[in-house]
Amino acid sequence: MRRLPGSAPPPGPRFYTDPTSRRMDIIFIDDLRLSTLIGIYPRERSVPQTVEISLQIGTSTVGAGASDDIGDTIDYAVVVDRLRSELAARHFKLLEKLAEYIASLLLDDFGAPWVRVSIAKIGVMRDVRRVGVIIERGEAS
Repeated sequence: MRRLPGSAPPPGPRFYTDPTSRRMDIIFIDDLRLSTLIGIYPRERSVPQTVEISLQIGTSTVGAGASDDIGDTIDYAVVVDRLRSELAARHFKLLEKLAEYIASLLLDDFGAPWVRVSIAKIGVMRDVRRVGVIIERGEAS
């Protein structure tokens, strides 16, 4: 259904992309595969598994768009390098805990006001390609 300019948005949940709210730019990283110790079973605590991570990092890219300077945005290469080192050094029992850890890292250390974190284990269940969680944290307005 097409909405006329100036009319109220349709009822229902309000997403961060709601045109009546302040818009947020998104830096994304899709299908990053990293090896980490994750799981509650003994084998999972000793044999690293591959997890697939996708991130949407809400931030303003206006400054970087004007300056053409990487210092004015969140550097996705630095995010990926940081995740590689952090996941290599840690063990998580649950994907939920890992997702919260990554969200906190992006919000606190990289200054993102909003993040969506998707994490999946690959091929850990028969007849299931991926299992995982998606969380959103921060202020999306």
